[in-house]
Amino acid sequence: MYYVNQEQIERRLNAIPEVAEGLRTVQASWDKGLIAGMVQERALHLAIEIVTDVGSYLIDGFIMRDASSYEDIIDIVHQENVFSKEIHEVLMELVKLRKPLVQEYYEWDRHALHPLSRVLPETLEQFAVSVRDYLAKEL
Repeated sequence: MYYVNQEQIERRLNAIPEVAEGLRTVQASWDKGLIAGMVQERALHLAIEIVTDVGSYLIDGFIMRDASSYEDIIDIVHQENVFSKEIHEVLMELVKLRKPLVQEYYEWDRHALHPLSRVLPETLEQFAVSVRDYLAKEL
């Protein structure tokens, strides 16, 4: 029997609506200002943390192979058929932003709307549905 920390997964999935709303708001009223740029930056960072945290909980709970990187977390969970190829492609682009956002933040362009900000809200919502469906099926 697997021990999957559904409570912690659900806590993270429940943060998605606010992140998606932040990205949609920024996109709808993009003004190249610092505040909009900072909101976008934080929303992207939170999105990365959500998907990698959830992925890690799934990997640990279902005893999938160990991940060696953030990209590997996304690959492993996708290989286990948790979410579609389309979601996988967007999430791979997303996790590649972690280093620029967290370690190279001084170079991040806060005055440009990042292309992922347009597609990420819907992708995150689909990710949450896919994870919940996977848990319902597997548990």
